[in-house]
Amino acid sequence: MAKAKTSLTAVERRAEELDTIAAVLPMERRDELAELLTDHDVETLRHLVNQGMGDNTLRALTSDLTYLEAWGMAATKRSLPWPAPEALLLKFVAHHLWDPAKRASDPDHGIPGDVDEKLRQQGFLKSTGPHAPATVRRRLANWSTLTKWRGLDGAFASPSVKSAIRLAVRAVPRTRGRKSAKAVTGDVLAKLLATCATDSLRDLRDRAILMVAFASGGRRRSEIAGLRCEQLSIEPPIPIDNGAPLPSIAIHLGRTKTSSGEQDDVVYLTGRPVEALNAWRAAAKIDSGSVFRGTVSRRALDPQSVNAVLKQRAAMAGLEPSAFSAHGLRSGYLTEAANRGIPLPEAMEQSRHRSVQQASSYYNHATRRSGKAARLLT
Repeated sequence: MAKAKTSLTAVERRAEELDTIAAVLPMERRDELAELLTDHDVETLRHLVNQGMGDNTLRALTSDLTYLEAWGMAATKRSLPWPAPEALLLKFVAHHLWDPAKRASDPDHGIPGDVDEKLRQQGFLKSTGPHAPATVRRRLANWSTLTKWRGLDGAFASPSVKSAIRLAVRAVPRTRGRKSAKAVTGDVLAKLLATCATDSLRDLRDRAILMVAFASGGRRRSEIAGLRCEQLSIEPPIPIDNGAPLPSIAIHLGRTKTSSGEQDDVVYLTGRPVEALNAWRAAAKIDSGSVFRGTVSRRALDPQSVNAVLKQRAAMAGLEPSAFSAHGLRSGYLTEAANRGIPLPEAMEQSRHRSVQQASSYYNHATRRSGKAARLLT
């Protein structure tokens, strides 16, 4: 057995080491990760897992690190140096933020043809234009984070790098697109729910997913996929005038994208979403572990499956699936709250947005579209 172990190649050994942190990595690309990442890269990722870094954050770091290593190999024919010199950071900016008009007359402007071709062959490049500035900034930020986790300093905050990004963004203005082209507002949600009309397990599950995700403040798909029975607690019913009290439950979110595991962020469900959730759990006989599972395999759903459920239901409702994504539930919740006149602070308590600026953008849009300033000539 020991002899077989010593015969492993470096790539095979890294693949085995990646298996130990498979729960938080995109393991469908394990072999590719093992090829591109270095021993130090894998050790850094394992260290971050042991430090308790959030799953989604670690997946994003791994994805960006893999891209950076692939780009570095294509652009310099060697693995990334740590720390990266300022010249390499400037090269990264120049390769990813460029002017399509200038490139048409100057083939040397932007990403070189051989680097572009290599990254496309590996599946890292799909669009033909420059990267979105937000993507470049995120990858540089994650590059900086990984550098610091190695106990090193980088040139990420140097005036030259900041200036290069600022000038490149100004030269190629882009309109920032939303993660979901259309928000899943109340009317859209009603159409989606209408496709879940039977008592089949699939309809019961999808109805519960849509209602819980929306009513709990537009929860992220990772939070819905990772929801466990242990996070749910029954609350006293909510009394209403001239009717039976409404069932209520609390969802203890634990660690989220904007909070730590020490914070006990809680959101509440009342009425129909609770009934939909209870109906699914009763039919599927789920009293512990993952709340949302496959209807055949019974394995817990992954975040992408939540996105697939929404798109499938959109198609069944006669809507354009490409116009919607799971994030549309999050933006739709705030948009619907604004349309119904719910105060922003109250909506943010449920959505758990930390940024007033980000949350208020949905309110500003709803107010501007229907406000007096947009109707001067009506």
